[in-house]
Amino acid sequence: MFESPAFAQATNSSAAGAGPPAWVTFLPWLAILVIFYILMIRPQQKRVKQHQTMLGAVKPRDIAVTSGGLIGKVTKVDENEVELEVAQGVRVRVVKSMLSDVRPHGAKAAND
Repeated sequence: MFESPAFAQATNSSAAGAGPPAWVTFLPWLAILVIFYILMIRPQQKRVKQHQTMLGAVKPRDIAVTSGGLIGKVTKVDENEVELEVAQGVRVRVVKSMLSDVRPHGAKAAND
């Protein structure tokens, strides 16, 4: 008696106003996840793999650059640490994973 006809009609006919199937509502989310994987996750995994390969190939007499910007000659390589000679007689121990670049012995710098 006090209900409007529009409200009464919406509550009585649930099948007439049915939306799309449930799987259709998940398609945009699935597309977002696929795009996120292609644009962000896969390239990051590729960079991590290259970095691990580079760290595994470090050997004495290579030139190494740390993530802090120190450049030095590798004098000693351990499992988790590298010893760099940054100046004549000045040696620094660095955690191996903090190396950002390793140039093989005898390689020229990029600006030469």
